[in-house]
Amino acid sequence: MSPPGVRGLNHVTLAVSDLDLSVAFYRNVLGFQLRKKWSGGAYLEAGALWLCLSPDAKTRTAPHPDYTHLAFNVVQAEFSTLCELVEQSGATIWKNNKSEGSSFYFLDPDSHRLELHVGSLATRLVAMEAG
Repeated sequence: MSPPGVRGLNHVTLAVSDLDLSVAFYRNVLGFQLRKKWSGGAYLEAGALWLCLSPDAKTRTAPHPDYTHLAFNVVQAEFSTLCELVEQSGATIWKNNKSEGSSFYFLDPDSHRLELHVGSLATRLVAMEAG
């Protein structure tokens, strides 16, 4: 029997200032599937990721000052197209990639720091061992 412990990520909830704008961004730009929307929020899905968008009057108006961010898995064949869609949406780019794998760093409509990333922990560890 394994010891008690976290087994993975269950869901992510993001506070948003404009639910319709955020749903449109995650659905139309990033390709999330809308599962349910109501006046108090929305549930979207991308692969195994369950994303909750929750309207909140206290939503920040600027990016959090530290490096905390969410990185979304994408396949290499779709990476450039997704980056173009994000750029066309007018999203702010907050960092240039300097690590293993293709990465694109941008802000969502509420300035949450996000990343599109091609790679995995395994590929990152191999790159670190190599040099």
